[in-house]
Amino acid sequence: MKAAFSPGIKIHPGFWDSLNQLGITRHDIAEEANVIPSSIHESEVTQEQYFSIWQAYSSLVGDTAEAIVRLTNSFEVSKYPPSVLAAYHARDYRDALVRMTRYKQICPPERLHMKEAGDRCFIQLDWHHSEAGPALLIGTTLAFLLELGRRGTGQPLVAELVEFTHPMGDVKTLEAFFGCEVRTGSRLNQLTLNRLDLDLAFQSYNVELLDILIPILDKSMDGHPYQSLSEIVKCIFKRNLSDKRLDVCTIARELHMSERSLQRKLMQEGTTFKQLLTEARHEQARAYLSDRSLDIKEIAYLIGYQDQNSFYRAFRTWEGDTPSNWRVRHV
Repeated sequence: MKAAFSPGIKIHPGFWDSLNQLGITRHDIAEEANVIPSSIHESEVTQEQYFSIWQAYSSLVGDTAEAIVRLTNSFEVSKYPPSVLAAYHARDYRDALVRMTRYKQICPPERLHMKEAGDRCFIQLDWHHSEAGPALLIGTTLAFLLELGRRGTGQPLVAELVEFTHPMGDVKTLEAFFGCEVRTGSRLNQLTLNRLDLDLAFQSYNVELLDILIPILDKSMDGHPYQSLSEIVKCIFKRNLSDKRLDVCTIARELHMSERSLQRKLMQEGTTFKQLLTEARHEQARAYLSDRSLDIKEIAYLIGYQDQNSFYRAFRTWEGDTPSNWRVRHV
């Protein structure tokens, strides 16, 4: 048997509860992984043990794709760890993904990076260290991000594309789950979503619970690299651009901090509230222009302009062209 190593990675009890529902015990995992049984009863394990546990579960099921889908579907909301609860009770799908990206970094080894461009949202998974983890861990992480959106919105969301560097077993099983093409042998591990889905409200939104969870989770971020406050503020802007009452006070209250603290931290990141508002409008304008079902006047309203002419002037400043001409060239 392998010797026990110093602890480092937390395994939430909800993971073991989900395996139990699938008829797999900790003893089964320890035996398959060839690790000391007592070591996986600890609250933390080493990266080597962590990867061995995931690989053992995959081996016990027999097919990576089936193991991914079964585990993702079996994880009960009541068993979510605090960081996932903060995402599940977010305002909308975008807010949930931002929180998942931010708080995932509390518990390595995997990291998530989120980017919105055009009419797509890209969520990429990589590692804190050079060693890549098991295919099952990669697949389950990306599958759960989609499942989170389905549970929060109550709608049968599908992805646009899923890419994996690893072989993933029966790809057809994964395509049935994600509702899109699944590619293996890619250069990265990435989930691509329809950007419009990110605006969908969460039925599970619970501001009172977030008031409790967010300060605690943010405190635990001390000493960890995390998504910048600027990106979080910009995400809040994007979902509220048509609200003329959106101001520093409103955003500070949502982030559970004072106006002074918010402005000071933004200055430390080399930006301002006004600059982020402009960037959010610019990025959302490009995204909305990619949707031909929206006319220019409607887009102007959606990003917070009272009249179409103001939007035209701003867009010329950003792109050096009119919204109509930009749409013709780029869409």
